[in-house]
Amino acid sequence: MTAEESYWWQTAVVYQVYIRSFADGDGDGVGDIQGLRARLPYLAQLGVDAIWINPWYPSPMADAGYDVADYRDIDPAYGTLEDAQTLIAEAHALGIRVILDIVPNHTSDRHEWFRAALADEPGARQRYHFRPGAGADGSSPPNNWQSVFGGPAWTRVDSGPLKGQWYLHLFAPGQPDLNWDHPEVRAEFEDILAFWFDRGVDGFRIDVAHGLVKAAGLPDGADADAEPQVMLHTEGRHPAWDQDGVHEVYRGWRSVAERYTPERIFIAEAWVPSNERLARYLRPDELHTAFQFDFLRAPWRAEWLRKVVDDAISSAASVGAPPTWVLSNHDVTRTVTRFSRSQPAHLVDTAWERGRWGEEVPDHPLGRRRARAAALVQLALPGTAYVYQGEELGLEEIEDLPAEARQDPTWVQSGFTDVGRDGCRIPLPWNGTEPPYGFSPDPGAGLWLPQPWHWAQRSAEAQDHDPESTLNLYRAALRLRPELWSGAGPVEWIEVAPDVAAFGRGDAQCWVNTGDSEVSLPAGATVALASEPGVDRVLPPDTAVWLR
Repeated sequence: MTAEESYWWQTAVVYQVYIRSFADGDGDGVGDIQGLRARLPYLAQLGVDAIWINPWYPSPMADAGYDVADYRDIDPAYGTLEDAQTLIAEAHALGIRVILDIVPNHTSDRHEWFRAALADEPGARQRYHFRPGAGADGSSPPNNWQSVFGGPAWTRVDSGPLKGQWYLHLFAPGQPDLNWDHPEVRAEFEDILAFWFDRGVDGFRIDVAHGLVKAAGLPDGADADAEPQVMLHTEGRHPAWDQDGVHEVYRGWRSVAERYTPERIFIAEAWVPSNERLARYLRPDELHTAFQFDFLRAPWRAEWLRKVVDDAISSAASVGAPPTWVLSNHDVTRTVTRFSRSQPAHLVDTAWERGRWGEEVPDHPLGRRRARAAALVQLALPGTAYVYQGEELGLEEIEDLPAEARQDPTWVQSGFTDVGRDGCRIPLPWNGTEPPYGFSPDPGAGLWLPQPWHWAQRSAEAQDHDPESTLNLYRAALRLRPELWSGAGPVEWIEVAPDVAAFGRGDAQCWVNTGDSEVSLPAGATVALASEPGVDRVLPPDTAVWLR
């Protein structure tokens, strides 16, 4: 294996598969491994280097699989361990690497460890955070921490040997937090990593990578009244997040990855208050890459694009890591809808964005135009790019789901005030003119989330032979990316106009116009690819272009 192949992760395009919503192979309305296997040729034609699969482990689905009951098996709704092994082999045969999601901050409350803890088996409760309640009768939570999904981060045990004790869950009550100060927890997860690496998995995306270790004594947080989601990336240090002790955990994980050839890799989901804090996770003996979320939080303003790009590149470079770019994922408003409304003069928080629904009617054609342009910016930057399923189809957020259809625990835990993340998780449209659009082989299948009736034009089949479709824009960009941008050198900004972000890398340039007026392109430049058809000597508003 060449050095270039060993370091594939430094320049890869990774496609995120939200498996419940990608493709249903058995006709039950839920995506599965069989459906994913059938669509691997589609992903190969798209041109991605790897897929990242959201949790597929056995789970009661209190949070769509992020409540894991068994880390060494496959949920029956998705298939079997044998199916997973076959998928990995088939993906590798097509040149596609496989990254799994690991959920180390918490388990399901159905995990055998937590059941043992509730039964008060010797030593079992020490693997989690159990505490007596506050107040004379212990009826108040042990501290003022809030759940990311809303409400207190503590639930009181109402029966059994631990009746009256409280346990910590930074997310849903069905997701009790593990105690990462316990050596058994650390040893268990290092063994889980090896279990999957031995089966050919190429790496892991680490869920809530910044949340494993808590401050000693679990003290009150100073910002307990903040919006729950804001606590993930609060400017003030919170005792639940980004504690220095987490880095010792990842040094242990890196030692596991280094036992394999080629070395297996890690990607951190770490919401931290600064790029300097994020860089600490990327030191040579810790994790390989981390999502730079400021890019997906940036408003459609050239000055913000320049700022977040510079910050991300400089911080990653300070520890010798590549930057990682993401426009959307399964937790945030889809890019098309995010860019469909007026753009603020600040970074956008997910809960703030969801709260705008109903206040301002989205202009989806405008948002789609901007999303296409943003994709060309993302794919021209140095480092790794992540594409969330459906971005290549130009899908928008489905904001008007009926209340009874919503699955996200945020909806209930927020007292029905936060619509949650279901709108970006709608099953993909593959073909046909009405739901389920080929997502399921059973036309009458009741999908786990309903699809809209207007998505026929957005299906993969409808876009396949349209040279101006978003799907074919992505295909063209991924085909050209290695030629234009691989090893092209650092980003060098070009002064054009306040509303234009333009940069060169080697012999190629990327220009994006976020303003209201067209801009002249440099004389003598050749348009290699544009986000809208017909771009030649001028760059229209809300358009990006790659120049030779």
